[in-house]
Amino acid sequence: MRYIAPARGTVDPQVFGRMPLLAWREYADLLEGPHWPTLDAFNALWPADARTRFVAQDHQLLADGLHYEQRIAERGEIATREGNWHDLLNALMWLRYPALKQSLNQRQMAEIARMGPKDRSRPQYAMTHFDEAGVIVTLQDPALLAMWNEHDWYGLFWRRRQAWLDGSIQLELFGHALLEHALNPDKLLVAKALVFHATGNTDAGQVNARCAGAIAAGQLLRDPLELRPLPLAGIPGWHVGNVDEAFHLATACYQPRRAGREYPPAYPALP
Repeated sequence: MRYIAPARGTVDPQVFGRMPLLAWREYADLLEGPHWPTLDAFNALWPADARTRFVAQDHQLLADGLHYEQRIAERGEIATREGNWHDLLNALMWLRYPALKQSLNQRQMAEIARMGPKDRSRPQYAMTHFDEAGVIVTLQDPALLAMWNEHDWYGLFWRRRQAWLDGSIQLELFGHALLEHALNPDKLLVAKALVFHATGNTDAGQVNARCAGAIAAGQLLRDPLELRPLPLAGIPGWHVGNVDEAFHLATACYQPRRAGREYPPAYPALP
């Protein structure tokens, strides 16, 4: 069933005080006000030297016959529906993670040139999944990855709960559809993760840059099966119910690993 976001003005204000939307507090005036922000308000947040701009996705724009990705690559125009949660949240991702967004656009254009504008390749599906529901996870302890490999959600989120609190696991949310679903406080969010292995102190900016470079070079997101499911609802502070052990024994978003399903190793966080 297709998800329909709540109407602006009907969103439970509590969702903005809880992860993942809590991490976007600097954009509170765009998210929480009674009125939809204008595209001018978004465009005012670009750096002065940015070549990309948000433009209204209307009949006049669509009449050019260009692919969405082609407008970005050739004109720097990001087609955006006004008064639309999905596109508003996509705009926030562009503003926070421009290098990641540009790397996906670069790869999408290469695949469109190879496949044509109508057919879609395995890399294109992988990139779309990541764009919509992706997270970037950095960890140091191989034991955490082993639990994740086996879908040992009880171990990963309850027995090793402290790892999510002390920085042993770090997460950056990139998928704008995840933020859209988070507007509904009852949603049990599940992300599609790229995993990086860090040694020592590696900050999020370094990992994001590493991820963008690897995507642009075709080293990541070559197939949707590279992406690991991660039930975000299990992370401390991301769902009100996960403070209780019972949540981690029976919650619906904790699915078992399919027979034969294997995951790639974590990607090095630094070159």
